[in-house]
Amino acid sequence: MTSQETPPLTLLVLAAGMGSRYGGLKQMDPVGPGGETILDYSVFDAVRAGFTRVIFIIRSEMRKAFEAQVASKFGSQIEVGFAIQDAADIPQGFSIPTQREKPWGTGHAVLAARDMIDTPFAVVNADDFYGRDSFAKIAQFFQETSGQETSYAMAGFRLANTLSENGTVARGICTIGENNQLLGVEELTKISRTAKGACNTPPDGAIRELTGEELASMNFWALRPAIFAQLEEEFRAFLSVPNRLNTGEFYIPAAIDARIRKGDASVTVLPTDSDWFGVTYKEDRPGVVKSLSTLVAAGEYPGALFPEGTDRFPR
Repeated sequence: MTSQETPPLTLLVLAAGMGSRYGGLKQMDPVGPGGETILDYSVFDAVRAGFTRVIFIIRSEMRKAFEAQVASKFGSQIEVGFAIQDAADIPQGFSIPTQREKPWGTGHAVLAARDMIDTPFAVVNADDFYGRDSFAKIAQFFQETSGQETSYAMAGFRLANTLSENGTVARGICTIGENNQLLGVEELTKISRTAKGACNTPPDGAIRELTGEELASMNFWALRPAIFAQLEEEFRAFLSVPNRLNTGEFYIPAAIDARIRKGDASVTVLPTDSDWFGVTYKEDRPGVVKSLSTLVAAGEYPGALFPEGTDRFPR
């Protein structure tokens, strides 16, 4: 394959979240003018960018609903698969504490698909809207870096544009060097909007002021199969820290940051002009509905992604 050929591309959708702050399975909440979910728009944009397969990371108890309400909609336009995120899927030599209630996090979710993917793949959250430009840039990156097995990328969004008016959010704050290379990413778990920008209030209570102009990772990654061995190594390191076993989460940004620092991975940051919005809290929903209606009215998306009587996305 030459650098000008487009490799087969897979979209990996992280959809196993519990939705505790939202009050339900936000992955299936209709927010588009035709009853579409946010993840419907992600699949639509992925198909437009040339992706040929989508895999949903879900919990086992969600599979029947996902098959009926999600997979059945896509018809013959993209191959659909499922991978199960199971809390018991941990390396030998480790055990799950009896008091453990949280899942292991997004890095562990990606590992759930390690036996299903042998192509370049993009990772997105099911409850985040990333926009057409983001998917197009990720697909172009894969084409331009074909054969570079540890060359990854991420779509970068301005922090102020990713905050919720209804509570704190977790974001990966990026440090970027020459040629848009990611030097490091720091996962901040409690960021809120302020009059001057934003602030982070970690568990130790030390408030950190942010400008809002920082570039944030929204878990839209362009990865390749080499990442799986790297994630497994970092997951072992994560589990080896005792105080993480009860409540800690293994995040993708932290794992990739570790590989960058070890010098065996490079990540190109792809700034995007796409709008980002999501539904962390139930109160976020009206804003998402309004934003999608605006994009449809502007001609960015058709009024209905699933026209009655057809199994194809409208062009």
